[in-house]
This record gives sequence, C-alpha cells and structure tokens, in this order.
Amino acid sequence: MTINCNGSLIDLSIPKVMGILNITPDSFYDGGKYKNESEILIQTEKMLSDGATFIDIGAYSSRPGAKHISEEEELERIIPVVKLLIEKFPGILISVDTFRSKVAKETIEIGAALINDISGGKMDENMFKTIAELQVPYILMHMQGTPQNMQKNPSYENVTKDLISFFAAQIFELRQLQVKDVIIDVGFGFGKTLAHNYQLLKDLALFKSLDTPVLAGISRKSMLYKPLNSSAQEALNATTSANTIALLNGANILRVHDVKEAVEATKIVNLLN
Repeated sequence: MTINCNGSLIDLSIPKVMGILNITPDSFYDGGKYKNESEILIQTEKMLSDGATFIDIGAYSSRPGAKHISEEEELERIIPVVKLLIEKFPGILISVDTFRSKVAKETIEIGAALINDISGGKMDENMFKTIAELQVPYILMHMQGTPQNMQKNPSYENVTKDLISFFAAQIFELRQLQVKDVIIDVGFGFGKTLAHNYQLLKDLALFKSLDTPVLAGISRKSMLYKPLNSSAQEALNATTSANTIALLNGANILRVHDVKEAVEATKIVNLLN
C-alpha cells in the first residue's frame, strides 16, 4: 500500500505519522503558537526529528465555530510557510490542509506533496478536477455541515454505514478522474456526537473495505478530554490510547500534535505483526 509523494513512494503498510503545524491564530489546541519563522522552523524540525513522515500545514481553522476567512487570507498565510519549509528542509513532504482548489493548486505548484481536504470535495466543486490535474495524494475527509455549524445537531441513520456510502461515492468520482492515491479520514469531531466518534473508532477496520489507506485524526480532540473532564492541554495520554486503538483497527496514518508519542505507539503496535 504505497502513495507517490513528489516522486517518493511512501509505504503505508507500516503506519506513518503526520505532524500538525497550525499557522492559524484560533486553532483549538495550539492556535497562535507558531506565528513567526523561528517558531515555525523550530517546531517543524522537532516533528521531523521525532519521526514525522509528513507535516500538515493548515491556515484555515476548522475547529467548531471557527471564524471563516477569505481565500486571499488563507493564501497569504500559507504560501510563505510552504516556501520557507521547502527551502529549509529539502525533501520535506508537506500536506496542505485546505478545502479550496486554488490553495491546493498554488501550494502543490511550489512543492507541497499532498492535499488534505476536510470537506471531501464538498466545499469546492473544482477540487476533484484540480487533484486529477495535479496527480497528488488526496486525503478525503468526511464532515457533516461546515466548521461554523457542524456541531449544532449532527445526525445519521447509521454513522458507519452512512460514511462508507459517502466515501464509496466520492472515491468512485475520483477514480473516474484517474486520481490514483486517495486516503480516507472519517473526520472525528467534524459533525459527530461523542457516541458517533466512538462508534467510528470502534468500526474503523470496516473502512478497509474501501481499499484505500485510512488516516486517523484524533489528537487532543474534545471526544478525548470531555469524558475525562479535562482539557486539550491535558489530553496527551488519552490521545495515545485512542491512537493505539486506531492503529489496531487498521489506521495507516496518525495525524497528531505530538509526534514522538505517536511514533512510539506505531512501533509498539508493529511488534504485534
């Protein structure tokens, strides 16, 4: 199970870790933390040395109720950071977290390697066509609603079956456009109740039927800290527990804030094989 990132074949049969670099002022956990070149470089270097295969950069906060920003502002935030990291870390595999095809196109053209779309192609009708033209790996996430309203009243007939149907339809459309590398992400916390999130974590292995790699993005989310009456800042242990469950249920990529601990979890789970 490999994906082609800027000409490098990445084997996902051995789980990989994607480190999160938020350059938004309002992300739920580390918003505003990495706002200048020095802070961005230090954090990226740390994640790479801790074992991250990918660095995921987001310039649009998608936390529940987040402020909507324009395409221009998103580009102004993200383009200089992608350029900076490619210059400082040759060979870095950058994933760009965006639902906008113009942002996808412009960041890939300057050297980013993957696109991570929280909307699964639903918020920009040109996204799938753009991915097909760029021929880059595409992370297809499920979200019910938008970041502004997704947690108002999420409802499903059967959350696992509904998501498998959604992914099957979107993957079919991408395959028709000759997109080769598709990775799915069930979108923990994106238009899901606590019960929905844990049902999806429990059922994660069922998504292997779609014959694509699976990414799990659970790091420090409220589904972990709310049941424990704690906070995102205190959720590292819970994150490692949930990541381990995801790995045991077939996750190929862990998208995390804390790379070292996630890499350790993958190494321990790999010993079972």
